[in-house]
Amino acid sequence: MSDSHAHHGHSHGPGGHSHAPADFGRAFAIGTVLNLAFVAVEGAAGFITGSVALLADAGHNLSDVLGLLIAWGGAELAKRPASERFTYGLRGSSILAAIANGVILMVAVGAISLEAVQRFSDPPPVPGVTVMIVAGIGILINGATAMLFARGRKGDVNIRGAYLHMAADAAVSAGVVIAGALILFTGARWIDPVVSLLIVVVILWSTWGLLKESVAMALGAVPRAIDPGAVRGLLAGQDGVARVHDLHIWPMSTTEVALTAHLVMPGGHPGDEFLLKMQRLLDHDHGIAHVTLQIEINDDVPCLLHDEHCA
Repeated sequence: MSDSHAHHGHSHGPGGHSHAPADFGRAFAIGTVLNLAFVAVEGAAGFITGSVALLADAGHNLSDVLGLLIAWGGAELAKRPASERFTYGLRGSSILAAIANGVILMVAVGAISLEAVQRFSDPPPVPGVTVMIVAGIGILINGATAMLFARGRKGDVNIRGAYLHMAADAAVSAGVVIAGALILFTGARWIDPVVSLLIVVVILWSTWGLLKESVAMALGAVPRAIDPGAVRGLLAGQDGVARVHDLHIWPMSTTEVALTAHLVMPGGHPGDEFLLKMQRLLDHDHGIAHVTLQIEINDDVPCLLHDEHCA
């Protein structure tokens, strides 16, 4: 049995492309500064006007700054180089950050729900125009911060966590404005908790997907964008490959994917050119940049890992 490895670098041949995470450092910095400034203004306005609603929202916005910092920390740690102990570097930090953000959002949803239910039995005073103006500024700041992460939210679950945090905040601020306006016109105070619960449903809907996907990544599941059947087909369809077994595809971070597989090739070892070709193909077609292939010449020699259910 001979082992052979197609090693992974980040400079791929023609048609290849890099899967290094996009750098959102600037977006995180701008978002954090904007939101901290808004928390300070909102907190001050809350103290001056004696508005509990504004102080509560300032506290909520502060938890979102924490969410941003967690996502930022995860993204930065993921760039750390490999060491003898952490042979993949700290790439998995971005997955942990996404899980942490999902959990924080779930806790926020619980807190908003509890508050909304309590407000049904004891409606708060009508939010004044000041509260609505400050919340309006909140929509702009949170909306603008969310847009900084909009382009990265599809391909990186950690960036999606940051995006959802800010979008959820913009939704909460919008709820304050809409509920305030409706109450001012109708005098019906029950509108306030109803709007809050509607926002909770929206946040829950988007956060559940984030949490599910990031936990699946932490458990080494094949990333959603990759079809394992198609990858197996690509490997099995190569000239000289009699069988593929022990195929594993897993996320190293929220943007990088690794693969290992055993290829049974009775005709003999195909040489390094074949391994390089496979690396380029897997990178180009499936976005898998870190490839390790083991070539086995004789199918009669039992490999320890022939059982498909053997990890």
